[in-house]
This record gives sequence, structure tokens and C-alpha cells, in this order.
Amino acid sequence: MKLNRIFIKGLLFDNPVFIQLLGMCPVLAVTNTAENSLFMGMATTAVLLGSNIVISLLKKFIPTKIRIPIFIVVIATFVTIVGMVLNAYFPAIHANLGIFIPLIVVNCLILARAESFASKSSTVGSVVDGLGMGIGFTIALFVLGSVREVLGYGTFYNIALFGDGFQPATIMAMPPGAFLALGLLMGLFNKIISKNVNEL
Repeated sequence: MKLNRIFIKGLLFDNPVFIQLLGMCPVLAVTNTAENSLFMGMATTAVLLGSNIVISLLKKFIPTKIRIPIFIVVIATFVTIVGMVLNAYFPAIHANLGIFIPLIVVNCLILARAESFASKSSTVGSVVDGLGMGIGFTIALFVLGSVREVLGYGTFYNIALFGDGFQPATIMAMPPGAFLALGLLMGLFNKIISKNVNEL
């Protein structure tokens, strides 16, 4: 498969959030603001990219019977690195994301790509797959977080968008708002790409 098709599939036609519904725990839990969403998406992308590279390089040396525990160890290593970098350079973001940083280890998106793609493909293909899936995941989280922040707080990146008369829909900043916004955005996304889904 051509590299550009691998990238586009991850970005749009196999989007982890809007198509495959993978990694729903952070999608619903940390997308109450655009900033949190962006950093969670970038952290997940970094882990996905790193683990894809290592697993594709080591695929010939990994025994089939213990491949899943090995994949998890590789993923956990990158999660630890990402967590330490966030804590060192972005402590406020690290505090906001809290337990959801270490929980990237069990994000089914990352393990699914390790099992279905990186362990069977070239390193270059695995890098492109990681970037496509990771950027697709990040964009989905950012859009969801932006919508929830604007409607739930009346802000975007903590900048007030409306006057004093604006009454925010506080439900959008709460867990039910995450489900509501995700469902509406998912429907919109699928409506837009449904006409082109057979192109790949």
C-alpha cells in the first residue's frame, strides 16, 4: 500500500475516534478544553510513533507467543518518557491530564496498531501509519475539546469569546456533554466522508 494512502486512511477513512471509536477513555475524559485535548493527542501520537518504530524494527526477534506483553513493555516505556517530558516542561498540563497520561499504556489504539500494522510492516510504513493515526486522533480530540470549551465555558484557550450576557451550556463541560458532542461530531464527520470512503 502506498504511503500516502496509509496516512490518509489513518487521518480520515480509518480515523481512530470518529470511525473506529478507539481510545474512548481519554476522548471523553480530557476533552473539556482545547488545550488539554491537544496535549493528550500529541502525547498519544508520540507514544504511537515511538512504539510503532521499535516494534517494526524488532518484529523478527519477538516470539509470537509473548508478543502482546512485549508490545505493552515497549508502549509503557514511551508512555513513561512522554510523562516525564510533560512533567518537566508542562507541569500544569501534566497535572490537568493526571492519571490519563499513564493510562495511554492501555489505549487500545496503540496496541491495535502494534498488533495489526507495526508488527507486520516496514519501519517507514509504520512511521507513516503512526503519524496518520496519531494526527487523526489529535485532530479529533482537538475539535471535540474546542467545541466543548466554547459551548461549556464560552472560551477558547482561556480567551473569552462572548460578552457578559453569554450563558454557557455547562453540561458541555461535563461528561454528558462529551457524549453529546462526540455523537454529533461523529455523525457530521461520517456524513462528510461517506461519499469518498470507497476511494481507498
